[in-house]
Amino acid sequence: MGDVDDIIASRLKLLAEYVDELQGYRERATSFRVYLNNKMLRRAVERALQVAAEVCLDIGRRLIALEGFRYPEHNRDVFQVLGEEEVVPQELLPALLDMARFRNLIVHDYARIDDAKVYAILKKRLGDLDQYARTIVAYLERREREKAS
Repeated sequence: MGDVDDIIASRLKLLAEYVDELQGYRERATSFRVYLNNKMLRRAVERALQVAAEVCLDIGRRLIALEGFRYPEHNRDVFQVLGEEEVVPQELLPALLDMARFRNLIVHDYARIDDAKVYAILKKRLGDLDQYARTIVAYLERREREKAS
C-alpha cells in the first residue's frame, strides 16, 4: 500500500489489535452466565466492540474520500457506499450495517444495551471484522495493480 494509504494501514493494524483483544474476551466468557456476572468483562467487550466498529467506519470514510465516492449521510451509509462501489461484497453488507446500528446503540442508547446480543456478537460475529479487513486490503491491492498497469 502506498503512502496515501498510511491512515488506512494504521487503522487496519488497530482493528487487528481489537479483534485479538475481543478473541481473548471471548475465551474468558465461557458461558453467558460467566459473561453476565462479570461487569468488568461486559464493559470491556462493549467498549472494544464500539471502538472496532469506529475503526471500520474510519477506514470506510477514508477510502470513500480517497476514491471520491458519494459522501455518506450517516454511519450506516458508509458501508452502503462501500457496497454500492463494490468495495465490500453484498453478502458482507448486512453484517456491516448491523455493526453500524450496534455502534450507534452503544454510543447513544447505552441504557438499553442487550447483554445477550453483545454476548452473541462476541461469540459469533468477530469474523465479520476480519472479513471486512481482508476485503479492504484486497480492494487496495486491486487498486494498486490497476494503477501500475
